[in-house]
Amino acid sequence: MDFDFTDEQEQLRDAARKWVDKGYSFERRRGIVQEGGFSRDAYAQLAGLGLSGLYIPEAHGGLGMGPVEGMVVMEELGRGMVLEPLAQSLMAGAVLAGYAPEAVQSAWLPKIASGERLVVLAYQEHAARYHFENCEAKAALAQSGWVLTATKSIVPAGDQADAFMVPAMANGKMALFLVERSATGVSTQGYGIQDGARAAEVTLKGAPATLVTLDGLTALSHAIDIGIAATCAEAVGVMDKTMAITAEYLNTRKQFGVLIGSFQALRHRVADMKMQLELARSMSYYASLKLNAPAPERSTAMARAKYQLGVSMRFVGQQAVQLHGGIGVTDEYIVSHYFKKLTQLEMTFGDTLHHLGEVSRQMQNTAGVFA
Repeated sequence: MDFDFTDEQEQLRDAARKWVDKGYSFERRRGIVQEGGFSRDAYAQLAGLGLSGLYIPEAHGGLGMGPVEGMVVMEELGRGMVLEPLAQSLMAGAVLAGYAPEAVQSAWLPKIASGERLVVLAYQEHAARYHFENCEAKAALAQSGWVLTATKSIVPAGDQADAFMVPAMANGKMALFLVERSATGVSTQGYGIQDGARAAEVTLKGAPATLVTLDGLTALSHAIDIGIAATCAEAVGVMDKTMAITAEYLNTRKQFGVLIGSFQALRHRVADMKMQLELARSMSYYASLKLNAPAPERSTAMARAKYQLGVSMRFVGQQAVQLHGGIGVTDEYIVSHYFKKLTQLEMTFGDTLHHLGEVSRQMQNTAGVFA
């Protein structure tokens, strides 16, 4: 089996890495955090590279690429701790292309691909925790069309996005809708989150909506699995850069007149960090390669991958901070921001304990000596 990346994938990686290195410095990121955690200009630059249309068919102005290309790009954005929610565009592009009527695709996909419109998933509710199938949002069919009543939490860039994909219950079954932020009955309350990015509470009160699909649970599950795979890839990039920063520090900092990187105990810690990073990388590959599998197999793979990524993120982040000593927790030093990013990613689309529970639940009929 060939595990090498194609020339096209390497060119895509190179383009994303060059933009991060030259166009998204730590100083620029710090400025974006201070301004609220989202930059429309930075997002437009990502769209200018074609990245917002990565999963959108060429017929609608996208690149028509697949999960491996998405993984490659998200790894590079992770290295730069990019705040702008490109993963949301990947989810929106894939779900609308796969489930929406042709009229909805024609109206929205070209605008998402060009970066003219940012569409994000608004699915989390207070009582649901990480169980996305628990949905209290209501959809009703009026004379003018569908209207939604809902409150959604921690919506990425929710007060800056142009539209939301919103799951809601219609006639006792979950459906998926598009709601424009400028529509009547829509209100948002934005705030910063732990890693410096932006999120919002989104409230819909009789807001007009466009139906994407009546099979909302299937579409939502697919969207979240795409998000998990993107999160895993982004986390690999964050950990890779965290390792590089830590190694550089150990080979620069002196204690008792010698480089602390020469201390055997610290070198053993770095070796353990590297092991966790490579475990995470292999599971990220596994998640991306399973995105096109049948739904049950795909969701099982995502739970397995997210569990291992959670374990690795926690270990690599904590060890990096400890190996840096006091400077590792200061806001002025970059590794503290990588640690916060890893902490945020560990909780995104379900934390480690949640996915451990999912893995356990899914293997109940096959585990044990009597299976």
